[in-house]
Amino acid sequence: MNNLICAVKSTIKKSPELPFAVYSSIKEQRLLNVPIAKPLFIAVLSGDKKLGKDNEIVCHSGDFIFLSDSPAINMRNIPKDKEYYALLIEFEYQDFHGLQTSLVNKQSYCVGEISFQLAKCLQQFVEYSLWAPSQLWSLRRKEIIHLLCHMGHKEVLAMVANPKVGHKLHDIVSGQLSDELTLDNLCQQLAMSESTLRRKLKAEGTSIQEVKDQARLGHGLHLLQTTHHSIGLIAEKCGYQSQSRFTDRFKGRFGLTPSELRKTKVKD
Repeated sequence: MNNLICAVKSTIKKSPELPFAVYSSIKEQRLLNVPIAKPLFIAVLSGDKKLGKDNEIVCHSGDFIFLSDSPAINMRNIPKDKEYYALLIEFEYQDFHGLQTSLVNKQSYCVGEISFQLAKCLQQFVEYSLWAPSQLWSLRRKEIIHLLCHMGHKEVLAMVANPKVGHKLHDIVSGQLSDELTLDNLCQQLAMSESTLRRKLKAEGTSIQEVKDQARLGHGLHLLQTTHHSIGLIAEKCGYQSQSRFTDRFKGRFGLTPSELRKTKVKD
């Protein structure tokens, strides 16, 4: 495990563009309604992680959790000893191509122990990402899925379903966060009328504004966790006209302000 942690810390210092992220804190983080846009693997390398409305899902240091897409889930990141430290890998839907996924009994999460083999596989993925072309990153993500199945965690194959319209809309918004996306522009990119788009999103239990908010605020949360950018710059990168507007929306979604979240990552 120590080798994996060292590899992660060394790699993130060398490149800003990587197929994984690291979330860390030295004080407890309580986050409400965290959106999970795509299947997400979280390896808890230090501290504890609790998820769910009543903290019913618990991951200790040395555990992993594989989450399916979800519009909102509550999380607590709890430092132990020095810090909370977790490795996050977001999976694309094409990473599951060629695998026998289960669309009938879709699972919302899978929890397990980070074995020696999995730790080595994750370390190789981290180190590989420094020199391998980004077009090949999917091959190593698929390798992680295969290893998890080999370890007996075949339920990860039930973490994915056919991408919905909401997923496609989320990808469009995420790729153009700083742009002023009009409804006509979104419909054009999705090749459907406004009425069709609204009808399909309603059937999926969401709306255009909800998807926009999830994409923008989710990215804001990510930047706050992984960069030292000013809150004003993060607000701009997420498509908000003002820092105060971003702060209000962020607190309304996650239950704390960007400044309060930042304070969990630094010493008093």
